[in-house]
Amino acid sequence: MVAALRIALIGAGNMGRQHLHHLQHVSGAQLCALADPDPAAAELAAQWAVPSFADHRQLLETVRPEAVIVANPNALHVATTLDCLALGIPVLLEKPVGTTPDEVAQLLHAQRNLRVPLLVGHHRRHNPLIARTRELLRQGAIGRLVTVTALWQLQKPDSYFESAWRREAGAGMLLTNLIHDLDLLRHLCGEVRQVQAFTDNALRGYANADSAVINLQFDSGALGSLTASDGVAAPWSWELTSGENPVYPHQPDQPCYLFAGAEGALSVPQLRLWRYAERGAGWHQPLDAQVQAPTRDEALRLQLEHFVRVARGEEAPLVSAEDAARTLALVAAVERAAESGTAQRPQAPVPG
Repeated sequence: MVAALRIALIGAGNMGRQHLHHLQHVSGAQLCALADPDPAAAELAAQWAVPSFADHRQLLETVRPEAVIVANPNALHVATTLDCLALGIPVLLEKPVGTTPDEVAQLLHAQRNLRVPLLVGHHRRHNPLIARTRELLRQGAIGRLVTVTALWQLQKPDSYFESAWRREAGAGMLLTNLIHDLDLLRHLCGEVRQVQAFTDNALRGYANADSAVINLQFDSGALGSLTASDGVAAPWSWELTSGENPVYPHQPDQPCYLFAGAEGALSVPQLRLWRYAERGAGWHQPLDAQVQAPTRDEALRLQLEHFVRVARGEEAPLVSAEDAARTLALVAAVERAAESGTAQRPQAPVPG
């Protein structure tokens, strides 16, 4: 029997604690240490009967884990991951892969040279709903993809913004929330050739936008839109429709992604496939609908199981650093498009 992989957690905030929850249910993984400067982290480590460190470097030197989950603040992602890679320790790095093109290029360079396994935590790709969606699109279930409509519209309560950093530039819905949707659109529809965007912060007046409309042109020729706001009373978002995270009320009858093709259409997360009974029919004929539901499972747990295999060299990462860097480049292109009022092309970082 193979011994459980000794995994250390760096960062015990919201995402870190979610990873802790799933570590309890993956037999091939075992928490061996925890690092976080918050004094409350020591109490958490005591509950798990593992050593606690304020500085992750001390953890790495003292414990020498077999793998690490990096879930500390975004600005520390790259520096922390570089420390782990330098010691030959595989990493599951929470998204985003970095915050600036220069540091991401530095990470890509180090990872390519050191060849230490690195998985980036765009966990929604591991959800069976997304896996089945990608399979249907690639099988040609709707024919040639023509348009995709993505919706991320909900209302964050006022209490969400009590933490000052959530009202400051760089912490808004684009990098915190819409990066997930943009990543999935890349994963499902292919690379984006160019984007146009409008953003507005009139609802709250904070430094970050609270509303956005993003238009995308994919390399395939398909066109897409992502309409978003975190200040509207609406049910259309992955969080509310997918049922992935039980902290959000589930709206199972509402879609968040609509894929339209020359031969059919697909709504997600319902995975309802719409097609005409006869080829060549048109709007005077009724559309048939069939649900293509997969077996439901927890994306974060599936991601952790995958990471164990990646760390052991048994599988290639579903989301590599280079792949995640292209998603970050797409986010940056959206920001430039909104600021300039002109179409922008994503520019993925080149390893330094």
